[in-house]
Formats: sequence, C-alpha cells, structure tokens
Amino acid sequence: MAAAEAAAVVSSSSSSLVADTAPVPETAETAAATAATSPATAWTGPEAMVSKAALATKLLSLSGVFAVHKPKGPTSAELLNRLKEKLLAEAGMPSSEWTKRKKQTLKIGHGGTLDSAARGVLVVGIGRGTKMLTSMLSGSKRYIAIGELGKATDTLDSTGKVTEEKPYDKITQEDIEGILQKFTGNIMQVPPLYSALKKDGQRLSTLMKRGEAVEAKPARPVTVYSLSLQRFQPPFFTLDVECGGGFYIRSLVSDIGKELSSCANVLELTRTKQGPFTLEEHALPEDRWTIDDIAQSLELCSSLLPAELALKKAKPEESHEQVLSCEYITLNEKKGEDDVIKTC
Repeated sequence: MAAAEAAAVVSSSSSSLVADTAPVPETAETAAATAATSPATAWTGPEAMVSKAALATKLLSLSGVFAVHKPKGPTSAELLNRLKEKLLAEAGMPSSEWTKRKKQTLKIGHGGTLDSAARGVLVVGIGRGTKMLTSMLSGSKRYIAIGELGKATDTLDSTGKVTEEKPYDKITQEDIEGILQKFTGNIMQVPPLYSALKKDGQRLSTLMKRGEAVEAKPARPVTVYSLSLQRFQPPFFTLDVECGGGFYIRSLVSDIGKELSSCANVLELTRTKQGPFTLEEHALPEDRWTIDDIAQSLELCSSLLPAELALKKAKPEESHEQVLSCEYITLNEKKGEDDVIKTC
C-alpha cells in the first residue's frame, strides 16, 4: 500500500447557478411516498429551479476537510470522480452542463492515495480545504494488514502474479513477533516497483504494465510508530501498523517474509486512521455523500484539525518522488490512477 500521496482537484464553474431538472415519471408508489414525505404542494417549474440553485450555491460554499469510506475496487481517483458526480447531480448540474460555465469553480481533492485493492479512510478536501491536503500526506496513518506467507507476487499484494513460493510451515508466532522490532522506528525502506513513484515523469506502475525495465528506487527513510501482530493462523498473519508518510505496507509485509526466510504478500489492507480521521467515527459511506451530510461532516471535522492548519497555505513537498498536491480534472475528462499529477 502506498503512502505515495496524491491530491486531485476538480475544476468546474461560480456565478449565477441555475440548472434545469428533468421531470421524473410518477408511479403510484412514488406518489404515495411523495405524499407521505413532502408538503401538499410540491415544488415544480421555477420553484424547483430555485431549490436546485440553492443547493448548488451551498455546494460551492463548502470548504474544509472531511473523510469518506473507500471500498475495495475503485482507485482513489475513480472514487473522487464518483463523489464529484454525485454532488453535481444533487445540485442539478450534470457534468455536461457544468463544463459550459467557465467562471464557476468547484475544487475537490484527496490526500493520501489508497490502492484499488485497499479499503478505508480517504481524506477529502473541498474548496479551500484542498490547501490543507499536503499536511494530510505527511501525517500519521494506521492500517490493519493481512499478510500471506509462502507466496511472493510482482505487485507485493494478492492482485499480482505469483513470482515465488517458499515453505512457511516452521514459522511460529514467536518468530514473527521477534522480528517486528527491526521494522519499528526510523528505518530504511525500498518502495515497490508497482507504485505511484515516478521515473522521467511517469509512474513506475505504468512502466511496469507496459513491460518496460524498471530499476528499484533506492531505500529511503520512513517512520513506523507502532507495529504489532494481532493474529497468526498460518499462512495468514494480521498486523496493526501506525506509520508516517511515504511508507508502504506492501514493502513491509514482503520484507517480513524475507526476514523469516520465506516470502509474503498483502492479502487485505484497511486504513483505519489518517491524521485525526478514523474509519469508524468520521468516514462517510457512499449513501451519505450528500451536500447536507458533507456540510455537517465539515463542521464536525473542523474541530479535529489544529487551528493554524486552516489558516496556513500548504506548500508542495520538496521530494520529487512523492505524488502530491493537486490534480486538475476538467469534467469532460476521465483521469485514471496512472495519469500525471500536476502540482498547484
């Protein structure tokens, strides 16, 4: 799992914001539901347009940092795009219409990429909150990782091709616990070849998928604040890891396998905490990706951040090896996980 970080910013449009809405066919069921939950006179025509305009204005006024729950499957960029589409649709402003309004701008981005196979907390900035994302990249993160002994893959996780198999039957719980201290504190770590780190402006993962020869990046300093073994049921072992920015869980699990004279890869990975945001308390599931829910979450989460963070404009990291800052995405473009990240 990469802590190579990225933030994506979506550019859209901020003066008069009124959107046409298509009529929804009414059935007996929807009519009954409307009667039960709505006033006797439903808004239609100009009233509905005013309502959508008010929602769009509220959307554009949102500013701060909050967290969403990323499921397994989509990349972080794909999830951000899904969030953006939901918010624009709720405001009555589909992407095709939004691109025509050049003066209005909706900024939204994420800080701290999660692999597509991982799930958990993904921190999102909206409005001026995108300026705070750089601090999220270098902050502490916590993960629950399930590793599998005896198999190595080219991606260092279960999504890759098996490249090596070794016996693990003699490895004990005490063996694993005995080596964890070597991976705690300030250590040196070699990043995975399949990662968002770049060579000549292109991600290593992109070059690997093309079949191009890629040399491993040199080991670099990283920090592990705590590391413990939660469960061992051979060949599977579960780790609880709290680490700093730039740390790869996939590299950790692979290195543990090698230290045990075997090999290992990541089977499952969950980010349970990023900075002050936890999965259980703060990460919004997809059914709560609404303008009102996000507004409430922004108010709640503002108390979690240091007061000076909201006032300080974040500066890009000096390292060229870490994917950071903001990605400009126009609404008629589809950006993938391997697209070039532009700093802003």
